[in-house]
Amino acid sequence: MKIYLTRIFARGLAAALLGFASLSAMGRDAPKPMNQTSGAEIKIDNFSFSAPTITIAAGTQVTWINRDDMPHTVASDDKLFKSKALDTDEKFSFTFSTPGTYHYFCSIHPKMTGEVVVK
Repeated sequence: MKIYLTRIFARGLAAALLGFASLSAMGRDAPKPMNQTSGAEIKIDNFSFSAPTITIAAGTQVTWINRDDMPHTVASDDKLFKSKALDTDEKFSFTFSTPGTYHYFCSIHPKMTGEVVVK
């Protein structure tokens, strides 16, 4: 029970800090996409992908890791890849070998979307 309450407190604190950070960033330019040349990691938390858009080099492996308490999937719009339902701390990886723009979403929560740009 103590671990459960600690986790709830930590999530609440993290949400409060995130909200504060969002308020302090108002009026600034939108964050730029991440540029990656080796492996890239995208966290799934609070019903969102940590990097809505990433830019990577061809041949880069992207790993999604679910940090949320709810299961999520990672599925491309063009059916190129699809994970199983990922429980907390489970990972899914895919290597992007062909340049292009790949849109993906959570098939359980379709409003969760992201994009990988491969150069």
